[in-house]
Formats: sequence, C-alpha cells, structure tokens
Amino acid sequence: MSATTQVTRSGPLDTGRGPTPKSTRSSIGWALLWVGVVGALIVAGHNLRPGGDLDPRISNPAVHGHPRPVRPLFGDPHWIAKMQWGTVAALVLVIVLCFVMWRRHPKHPILLMAIAVEAILWMDPVMNWAPYAVYNPQLWHWPESWALVSLSPTVEPLVVFGYVTFYLLPFFPAIWILRRAQRRRPRTSFVWRHPLISLAALVFVIGFLYDAMLEVLCIRAGLYIYSQVIPFGSIFAGKAYQFPLLWESSLITIVMIPAAVMLYRDESGRTVAEKLAQRAHAFPRHPALGLLVVMFAVISVAYAAYGGGFAIIKWSRAATSVACPYPYPEAKVYDPQGFYAKAGQPGPYFSGIWNGWEAGHSGRPATPTALSGRCSPS
Repeated sequence: MSATTQVTRSGPLDTGRGPTPKSTRSSIGWALLWVGVVGALIVAGHNLRPGGDLDPRISNPAVHGHPRPVRPLFGDPHWIAKMQWGTVAALVLVIVLCFVMWRRHPKHPILLMAIAVEAILWMDPVMNWAPYAVYNPQLWHWPESWALVSLSPTVEPLVVFGYVTFYLLPFFPAIWILRRAQRRRPRTSFVWRHPLISLAALVFVIGFLYDAMLEVLCIRAGLYIYSQVIPFGSIFAGKAYQFPLLWESSLITIVMIPAAVMLYRDESGRTVAEKLAQRAHAFPRHPALGLLVVMFAVISVAYAAYGGGFAIIKWSRAATSVACPYPYPEAKVYDPQGFYAKAGQPGPYFSGIWNGWEAGHSGRPATPTALSGRCSPS
C-alpha cells in the first residue's frame, strides 16, 4: 500500500491552510454567541437603576432616605457597596477566566455548563417571588416596570449574575472527594458501582452547608430577607434575619446536583450530559450546541422544581413567621397574605404582581394593622 493511499484513508492532509469551511462557520457562530453575551451585559448595565431609585408601586413616599431599623453585621454600614463591587469584580474574573479557558479548551463541558447555569437567571424573578425573597432596595437593580422583573417582591438586583459560582462551585470539591474515594477503594465498592448517586450525595451535603453559610452571611449583611418562612426548620424565626434553613438549603441542591452529575465523566471519557445529548439527537451536526441545549433544559427543569417547592409552601400559607422589623422602610411592606398586618408591622403594604390565582388566593386580604402585635413599634 502506498503512502498516498494511507494518507487518504486516515483523513485529509493538513496543508496548513487553516480550518475547513465547516469549522470556520462553527467558530463564527460561537464568536457571535460571545459577542451576544457581552452585548447583553452592556445593555443590561445601561439599564441598571441606582440603589434607592424606586418605582411608585414599591416606594414608600412617607420615608426619605433609607433608614435601617436593624443593625448591620458587625455594625458595618457599607456591606451593600462591598457586595456589589465584589460581584462586579467576580463577574469580570469569571468572564476573563472563561474566555482564556475557551481559547485553551474550546466547548469544554464545564464552560458550557457555566453558560447554561447563567442562562437560567431569566427565571430568577419568579424564584424570588416563590420564597418571599425581598431584596434591599439600595442594590443596583433593573427597572421594576419590566414585565418579568416586576415579579420580584421588591427589586431584581445585579448581584444575581454571580449565581454561576454559586450553583457550579459544589461540583469541584465533590468530584475531588469522589475520585479520591474511588482510587482508595476496589471496583466492587459503592463509589464505583454507583458513582452518580455518590456524587449527588456529596453535592447535597456540600451544597447544603455552602448555601447555609453564604445566605446567612448575606442576610445578616442586609442584602435581602426572607420576609415569610415556615417556623419549623427555620433559624432565627421572627427576626429580621430569619432563614428557612431546612427548606432553602435543601431545595437549592435540586439545581446543584444535576449540574454536577451531568459533568461526571465515566471510563469512556464522556460526560453524562454528552450521553444525554446523543440519546436526544440534539443538533447532531453541532454537538457542542446540542450539549448546551440539553444542559440548559435539564437545569431549567431543576430550577423550576426548586421554585415549585416554595410555591407549594406559599399556596399552603404555612410561611407564617414574618421578618420583624421590616428592614427596608423606604419601600412598602411586602405583605401579600396579610401576615405583617396581623403582626402589627406599620404599612403601607403592597402585595406584588402575582397575588391572585398564582398565589392560591384572590388578592391580599383587607387585614387591619394590629396595635399590639409582635412587629408593632411599641
């Protein structure tokens, strides 16, 4: 067999003339995706509203400035500025890191998962509505008049763009622990026979602890509150910094676990997400795009399940413990079910956009403000 025949059968000869037209189109497509991401960030930044610039639907006209009835963590009044600029720095770092890694490892599953996780942020206003997550009005935020954004109880802030580090981070220590355990144990052990279950269990524990520590810190620093929680399973219930530990830190792993499991590589070198994309026949001519679509679809369903869990709590009216005193007096009190009024928290009140059939009832009840409730100023 001649050398020419061998070259023909093994593939086209690399002439050094650059990529084929197909690979060129693929490169242009991904370049346009990155340009779109950067463009979206620029548009979003242009539309950001400064802290305290509130829509009349939310603003309390009787209060000037932004007094705080709750002492901030360690007495530091600058937590909000630190967290906002920290988020900006983290975003810049993540974008630069992803760009560098993309050049070295284009279309790597971890990078695609980072894009998929960041893309579910369009659902965040709904996920703030379901668990009564009320953000500090002093945060930089999107215009409250935007249809989707208006579903958030108060404002939809910039800081949520840092979620990519939140949902994806537990994967790295979990996969390190799993690989270490596999190296030390025989092939007949549980970690080898059921690696996905093992990884999911590790992510649950790590994600639970990570979420609890991070959220308690953010709430104590004044970033946001859970205005209503179920007393059982919550810590600091009734305080302005109450936190639904059992519910939030468990449910949030519904998103973390599939993100981690889909990145697991078996002995064939393929990830679970790649196998799912192949079975689904998602864009077979563009495997990376198909992989991204599958990741986004799975994570979106998981995020919806997280919100659905809190929606059930909302529909059941079991979240009876309100955060007192309401820490953001420059904004009206978010009281969709009248529990703040029953507890004596002075108004004015507002019920939010979704407070009809979506919340399992027909609007806010006409509840008078109690004179001697737990939240009364006296």
